[in-house]
Amino acid sequence: MRTSIYSVHPGIAMVQRAIADLPARTGRSLEQWIALIKTQGPRDEASRRQWLKKSHELGTNYAGWLAKAADGRGETGDPDSYLETAERCVEAMFAGAKAPMRPIYDALLTRALSIGPDVKACPGKTIVPLYRAHVFAQIKPSTRTRIDLGLALKNTRTPARLINTGGLKKGDRITHRIEVTSLADIDEDLMRWLERAHDMDR
Repeated sequence: MRTSIYSVHPGIAMVQRAIADLPARTGRSLEQWIALIKTQGPRDEASRRQWLKKSHELGTNYAGWLAKAADGRGETGDPDSYLETAERCVEAMFAGAKAPMRPIYDALLTRALSIGPDVKACPGKTIVPLYRAHVFAQIKPSTRTRIDLGLALKNTRTPARLINTGGLKKGDRITHRIEVTSLADIDEDLMRWLERAHDMDR
């Protein structure tokens, strides 16, 4: 597998299980479905979804996934492909006006990963979630001059430095954030709260 500072997103394992289960659940492998769609299915994605649901009695999730897969889009369950995309996403996050924030991001990520071997960083398009069993924190370049370190702290009482995101009321995992605008902000106090969020994820 591709060597990377990042880890494969847990969703990839779900896709891999779905691919493995396809023959038992639907009677065809992923490759067989793609071949069928290309030879017999409609040309556009929306029509393919409906065709798969109506003519082949597939559920909405399977139909949508296979309709995209036939065009080489969507998630394939390939770890190397995910990691390559993850690295490109981070490059894009810190391109242009946000480029000066990249050293701060790198330092923050390094400190986060140093908490323990069970910490995984799994980038998306706009954020870098940090996982233990679940997402316990996230790194987000919110502006050209600020990175927000989001933390999953539930209803923990916190000082003013930790800004309440309203996540608890909305049912979001991330409930607080710390504004990081310089390397000096990545201090021991920040690390204590980051470790607290990590320890709470059980």
